[in-house]
Amino acid sequence: MKPAKKSTQKSPKSTAATAKKPKGFTDEERVAMRERLQELKADARRDRRANEADGESAVLAKIAALPQPDRAISERLHAIIKAHAPALTPKTWYGMPAYAKDGNVVCFFQSAQKFKARYAMLGFSDKANLDAGTVWPVAFALKELTAADEARIGALVKKAVS
Repeated sequence: MKPAKKSTQKSPKSTAATAKKPKGFTDEERVAMRERLQELKADARRDRRANEADGESAVLAKIAALPQPDRAISERLHAIIKAHAPALTPKTWYGMPAYAKDGNVVCFFQSAQKFKARYAMLGFSDKANLDAGTVWPVAFALKELTAADEARIGALVKKAVS
């Protein structure tokens, strides 16, 4: 009878796998989530009329704090949205400027700097009335705004709240 051989097979866990950081939220995402939690707590403490006034000032403060060129783009978007959809209420959403109807975010601006992205973004939520067929865009990359871009955004925002 032969003696039993010891197993030389390695365990499934390797040292390389344990040295890696677990994937999860980035630091920027964690900050955005904390900002959202603070927004929800502040909303719960205020009445609706105060929310509208506070929302406008909060959005303007966030815009003013943005680095260029995101600040210039966000300022123009704010003006376009206010002109084409005055029924939307400015508010912050995950620490970024957003615009809501009946308390639901319809569109929002996402700074390129906040998430270290190549471009800023104008996004629309599922509350926006942009449905067209079976596929339609709900987010737009923004590097700069031309007059044609501003007209297109104005039309999209107007349609989103129709």
